[in-house]
Amino acid sequence: MATPHDANTEVPHPLLRRPVRDIASGTTGTLMAVLVENTAGPNFPERWAEIAYIRPDGGGVELPTAVANIEAAR
Repeated sequence: MATPHDANTEVPHPLLRRPVRDIASGTTGTLMAVLVENTAGPNFPERWAEIAYIRPDGGGVELPTAVANIEAAR
């Protein structure tokens, strides 16, 4: 499969720079970026997905998660 033209680049998202919650882990923080990345492991076919990066409340290392796992924080 060919690499998408926007691979590893930021894509727009309506919650960018807003408070969000990762429903998979329960982490709350600020959505810092959404990137298109190859999520396949070694020796597997390419699998491209939009990955969201959340900076936890209070700072720290950004948590990657699937875009489908984020929602606006309440």
